Amino acid sequence: MPLPSRQTLLPFLRWLPNTTRRSLGNDLLVGLTGAILALPQSIAYALIAGLPPEYGLYAAILPVIIACLWGSSWHLICGPTAAISIVLFTSVSPLATPGSADFVALVLLLTFLAGVFQWLLGLLRFGALVNFVSHSVVLGFTLGAAVVIALGQLPNLLGIQIPSQPTALDTLLNIGQHLGESDWRALLLTLFTLGLSLLIRRLWPRAPALLLGISAGSLLVFLLPEQAAGIALVSAFEGQLPPFSPLTFKLSNILQLLPAAVACGMLGLVISLSIARALASKSQQFLDANQEVRAQGLSNMFGPWFSGSLSAGSFTRSALNLQAGARSPLAGVCSALLVALFAVFGARLIAHIPLPCMAASILLICWGLIDIAGVKALYRVSRSEFLVMLLTLLATLLLELQTAIYAGVLASLFFYLKRTSQPRVKVWQEGEEELLRVEGSIFFGACQYLQQLLQRSHGERVVIDAHHVNFIDYAGVEMLHQEARRLLAQNRSLILRRARPQVIEEIHKLEGAEHCPVQFED
Repeated sequence: MPLPSRQTLLPFLRWLPNTTRRSLGNDLLVGLTGAILALPQSIAYALIAGLPPEYGLYAAILPVIIACLWGSSWHLICGPTAAISIVLFTSVSPLATPGSADFVALVLLLTFLAGVFQWLLGLLRFGALVNFVSHSVVLGFTLGAAVVIALGQLPNLLGIQIPSQPTALDTLLNIGQHLGESDWRALLLTLFTLGLSLLIRRLWPRAPALLLGISAGSLLVFLLPEQAAGIALVSAFEGQLPPFSPLTFKLSNILQLLPAAVACGMLGLVISLSIARALASKSQQFLDANQEVRAQGLSNMFGPWFSGSLSAGSFTRSALNLQAGARSPLAGVCSALLVALFAVFGARLIAHIPLPCMAASILLICWGLIDIAGVKALYRVSRSEFLVMLLTLLATLLLELQTAIYAGVLASLFFYLKRTSQPRVKVWQEGEEELLRVEGSIFFGACQYLQQLLQRSHGERVVIDAHHVNFIDYAGVEMLHQEARRLLAQNRSLILRRARPQVIEEIHKLEGAEHCPVQFED
């Protein structure tokens, strides 16, 4: 086996030498725009995940740099995301108190395990495995995650404190029991921040609406200290680069986190590759899915050693990267480096942000996750996929989120197998021949359905037009032999017409060409 080349081990060598002063300046400007967008989002996602706010910034530094340098996409930007953050929270909160040192350690361990799973998939060139998580599952999960995240922010919006709950339904019931403790000032501050952010987004679509809305709300609290007394603020932290965080590999923790790590890893890959493919189609770029999978794995394997929680593709930041004219992945690297500068020199500013303002920004993010047009299109195109989306949505609201992902995948596979177990068959009569045109594979799942059709036939010559049969397994071969022998006993015959060579070869393997009861015609 030939040794991998330098460009395989260090894929950024393919494009980095082509960087010019002009393209670097352009990518730096695009990176600045991305960093401005990343700052409020990263802090918000850390709070969603139950982590201290600085961990959102840490996750937007080293993991982003690694994913950009080792990935295949020119424009994909990774980092903390809303869906990943809520899965992290629901996976780890039953094991440790959110925000505590134990909670942070478990989140980082889960991130490392998810990264190893992703990297192995890419190493084994199983990148296509993420295709088994259908678009309907992702759509239903994203809708459910938006609702779960929004419900999780209601306590900050109402100025009340309640313990974390494992499901959205439990959260809603718990909030209902504490509505009498609501602080109207927190609610008004949330509405002010939310309204201003929406107004800015409407009047100046390119402006950083989240950042400006949070800044205005924070300034209002600062200018009215007496009226705003008692409103909770984001926890202060010391400005520094991402600190080294040695991981503790305790077997019991690994076994507890492994199912969630696989779910998070798959979800992250589905999100990242979906975004990367959409951007590649617009930029006319060739995308190496397995290289992108390996890059995602590397970013999540090395990120937690430097306090970075699980990262995945961000549609908002990636689309901005493309629209702003990024020339290379250096735009993402520049964005991460600028976030690092803020983590060092701007940490004190974060301690002045009220939690109701952060709740408003998170609600705005949740609204952006709701794809109404996608839901309508799915309903028009496929009712079965729409049902999968609804089942995933309900599972997301009623179950823990990693369980909801598995439930959605199983529902999607169930409907897929149901469709393939009843391939399209057209039946018609031509004299003594009864013809069956089979459009699909003859495999174990479809054998019973096809055998019933053959047993209902009455022609002297039962002809299967197998031109559209691409695959046949052992169960299918055995079924055809069994039906051919049954027809021979009745002085009738079973004939495969226009069968592909690989199908004929598989059928002959059972008893050999000389003793095969099935006849073949061109």
